[in-house]
Amino acid sequence: MKTKITLLTLLLAGVFGLAVQAQNARIQVIHNCPDSQAGNVDVWINNTALLPNVGYRTASPFQNAPAGVPLEIRIKPAGSTDTLNPLFFTTVSLDTNETYVIIADGIINPTNYSPAPPFGLKIFAGAREIAANGMMETDVLVYHGSTDAPTVDVYESSVPAGTLVDDIPYGLFSSGYLELNTADYELEIRNEQNSAIVASFEADLATRNLGGAAITVLASGFLDPSVNNNGPAFGLFAVPATGGMFIPLNASPIPTARVQVIHNSADLAASKVDVWLNDGVLANDFAFRTATGFVDAQAGVPFDVSIADSMSVDTTGAIAKFTYTLDEGETYILVANGIVNVANYSPATPFDIYVYNMGRENSANGSSETDVVVFHGATDAPTVDVYESSVPAGTLVDDIAYSEFQGYLELGTQDYELEVRNEQNSAIVAAFEANLSNLNLGGEAITVLASGFLDPSVNNNGPAFGLWAATSAGGPLVELDPAMIPMARVQVIHNAADDDAATVDVWLNDGLLENDFAFRNATGFVNAQAGVPFDVTISDANSTDTTNSVARFTYTLDEGETYILVANGIVDPTNYSPNQPFDIYVYSGAREVAVDPNQVDLLVFHGATDAPTVDVVEKAIPLGAAVTNLSYSDFDGYLSLDSLDYSLAIEAGGAEVRRYVAPLDALDLDGAALTVLASGFLDPSVNDNGPAFGLWVATEAGGALLELPNITSAQELAPSLTSLNLFPNPSNGEMTLRLETAQSSNIEIQVMDVTGQLQYVFNAGDQPAGLYQQDLQLSNLSAGIYLMTIRTGDETSTRRIQILR
Repeated sequence: MKTKITLLTLLLAGVFGLAVQAQNARIQVIHNCPDSQAGNVDVWINNTALLPNVGYRTASPFQNAPAGVPLEIRIKPAGSTDTLNPLFFTTVSLDTNETYVIIADGIINPTNYSPAPPFGLKIFAGAREIAANGMMETDVLVYHGSTDAPTVDVYESSVPAGTLVDDIPYGLFSSGYLELNTADYELEIRNEQNSAIVASFEADLATRNLGGAAITVLASGFLDPSVNNNGPAFGLFAVPATGGMFIPLNASPIPTARVQVIHNSADLAASKVDVWLNDGVLANDFAFRTATGFVDAQAGVPFDVSIADSMSVDTTGAIAKFTYTLDEGETYILVANGIVNVANYSPATPFDIYVYNMGRENSANGSSETDVVVFHGATDAPTVDVYESSVPAGTLVDDIAYSEFQGYLELGTQDYELEVRNEQNSAIVAAFEANLSNLNLGGEAITVLASGFLDPSVNNNGPAFGLWAATSAGGPLVELDPAMIPMARVQVIHNAADDDAATVDVWLNDGLLENDFAFRNATGFVNAQAGVPFDVTISDANSTDTTNSVARFTYTLDEGETYILVANGIVDPTNYSPNQPFDIYVYSGAREVAVDPNQVDLLVFHGATDAPTVDVVEKAIPLGAAVTNLSYSDFDGYLSLDSLDYSLAIEAGGAEVRRYVAPLDALDLDGAALTVLASGFLDPSVNDNGPAFGLWVATEAGGALLELPNITSAQELAPSLTSLNLFPNPSNGEMTLRLETAQSSNIEIQVMDVTGQLQYVFNAGDQPAGLYQQDLQLSNLSAGIYLMTIRTGDETSTRRIQILR
């Protein structure tokens, strides 16, 4: 090659030698025509073969050329002997003392070239042979000589100097020389929108010792040789002032990032879309709950993601377009989420693409772990926690709101039980099985998304809420199996005799369990979430929330357990003695039915604030002491009793305080589990004249408590009677009389209204001493108050009864 340059120099000297003393210009001729017919050519100036056998991608040095006279330039195939039938002919005239770069470029024969701009000479006046500012700089003239490359920018990305040349099309020079510090640069050839990198090169000016030089850098060759006669490939080349073979700038990798796109928009209007990265389709007919795999995307340039209709042919009319600039070497997860068409969605959170810039394609710690990043993509779900309940790992994700990512969780590859809880950690929204082991996700990095609607009914009946996983390989998302929300069973009993709490509202967490809940009433057993802090709030009747509540109590219930909660005590201590503060007393291990269906199970609770520690002694069978040393607020449970009628004596210090009938047989309570509560005040006079002491029963179905009949009423018994009881009282007309006599006697029953008129008579005749029981049919009586007289021989006992309708 050195021989060729020497020959060019001698020829130029010979041709122009006669003009040394004349007016001259300086020229450098550069062969950049990639057409195979111009691989090697002869350059004729006037009638002299000035540059014989000039090869593609070679240049002459700067030489003198006559100025001010026409110069006929002909290009002929190498080895030509005359100027006839040239491949190209033109006439130029050079200015005195001007310096030119002349580039031969374009296509001679358009066959098999696309596009095929015609061959020609591109001339730049004002060329330089050395740097304008000395040895510390290198001056660079840029020329776009690639026939199939678009208009481009030249961008420097390492200093970074930014855009060096803006919007240069094929066939043009830059507006002037770039006066650059002599350093090594990274050049990117970008499209004119600055949104895609065509190619990247190292311009190592310092390494190549180009300080003080002026060079021409050319885009040369074809971006797509396959449609250009398989010609030379695209590259950037430097031409020094001394000419010779082009110096190729080393190609460098185009800076890229890794990107995965996940379709999680539950809007039916976006159920299937096309996803475009810049002007290329990344995913065609991309369905809801589908992910792409990770792909390379150019970094450092504005990067468009367009979501278009599934029949799209370009990004015109896209549903949405978003622009990002990615960092080289980073890994991104892009989640398309939200509502496109707001009709019939509540809330209608606008469609957007949410970006996580620290993505992973594999587990950081190898095949024994699975790395999980979590994304909240359920538009109608509140801020939540993600809690693991089986290991238990506890709270994995805390207070994640819609559109937020949290991660990575580096988890052992095993199976987990996940609970999605509200941000207060007091209620479980949903539960799922994350079977990382069964799904063979060891070594994987996945994205778990909250997806769909908690309430499809107000969201166009769209897909229901769930947790779904995207793997790095992409494809349909993997659904995490729903699991049962852990539950306990709860009954609440209102036994607070304070008049200030006569009627209240009961809230479980933020939901109203019982509205206008009256004293001596019970809820039925209801499901309540287990494993979370569980609020029971007592508020004034007609409350709308739990603000300014009477009292609030927090419990954590065990899964599968059954609880009875008794609200008891004094809210306002004024006029109450003693003052037992209001509280809720909890019994775990409660029953909704008896263990033995042929028996009745009784749980006893001491809820009488002014009653002492007592025993409960059964007198009828007799069973003896059923409950001993029961103090206020204590439970004593469960008694499993045969379904008989019992006489229960309340004793304190060995003395009987009250006696009650528990008519389990008469009430047909086989298989029932009941709670018997000591309720009210022994001495109402010092307790705001509140309700009197009694034994009351809550059934598993709830409702008004049932009063156990008091054998020792204020009315005196006839001397011949040891006990007398009527139940139920009040009654709907069906009533049972039960009495016990010390001796045999004739028994007669009379019922009179309050005016003294006899309404009912029943004569049982002579009955032996002991227990006597009679069912009475009083259904013909009108609703009201009556007096019943029981005659035993010559003695009488009177009771007041009430008939209800």
